Amino acid sequence: MLRYHQLHQLGRSGWGPALLGVLGVVVALLVVVPAFLTAGYAAIGEPFDEVSIDPLTPVGLVVVCLSLAAAVPVVIVTTRLAQRVSAGWVMSVVGRIRWGWLFTCLGLAALALGAALLLALVLPEDGGASVEGSVNEVTEQTVAFALIVLLLIPLQAAGEEYAFRGYLTQAFGGVVAGRVGTAVAIVVPALLFALAHGVQDPPVFIDRFAFGLVAGALVIVTGGLEAGIAMHVLNNWVFFGLSLAFGDITEALAPVAGTWWLLPGTLVQSLAYLALVSWAARRRHLVTSLDQGVLEPKRPRV
Repeated sequence: MLRYHQLHQLGRSGWGPALLGVLGVVVALLVVVPAFLTAGYAAIGEPFDEVSIDPLTPVGLVVVCLSLAAAVPVVIVTTRLAQRVSAGWVMSVVGRIRWGWLFTCLGLAALALGAALLLALVLPEDGGASVEGSVNEVTEQTVAFALIVLLLIPLQAAGEEYAFRGYLTQAFGGVVAGRVGTAVAIVVPALLFALAHGVQDPPVFIDRFAFGLVAGALVIVTGGLEAGIAMHVLNNWVFFGLSLAFGDITEALAPVAGTWWLLPGTLVQSLAYLALVSWAARRRHLVTSLDQGVLEPKRPRV
């Protein structure tokens, strides 16, 4: 039986294909995709000062979201070329996104996030929910940001999950065997995910690292990306929504400052979500592994 992180064994696994694939993903996301988006925007003839992230403009947020969402096709193509594995195996052990399960996880993520927000209300001011002060004025730009957050943040979150919990998890899981391989497949992508956000305060780094650990564990426990995508989407919706309503959305794009009071909420949310998803997966008899002899994606109902 193959678990999610071992699915590269269906094709070409090993250090060579893994390193080649990781290099391809990095080059595509850091060089090819930005160049493509820049060329496309230039072709439209719009002024480049509209593509700003400091201060953040609606066009700037669209570019950021599309740049990260591009990880989905990049990972699919890389998996096909480097590992010779069908795109469906990036999604789950049944060869596709299980939409019913994803929406179930979205509801469970809301419950876990609600518990974390309730805890935040009783923490000191510098560790509680950021909803102080008056509500920001609603302008045309506010509406534009809200629509972008609603429609494109799911694509951005999915892109990050495909890259870190998808390709990297399977790449490391395909080259290191046994329990050590399972640990490496969870820990290393989580560490890279936190580091990818740049310079940040230690509590913020640990918060992101913890998110990556939980999302990585859930990929293996549930056999697919759905649980991680659901948690990532909901977190970003809430965070950007609160920043848009009460704070500064520019600072929300890449927050680097935070206190150690972030961590109790993260711990409560992460452990609650992990427990809820694990329970729901058992209740649904969710398929979490693949018979090694299966060469075509199964399509069971879940």
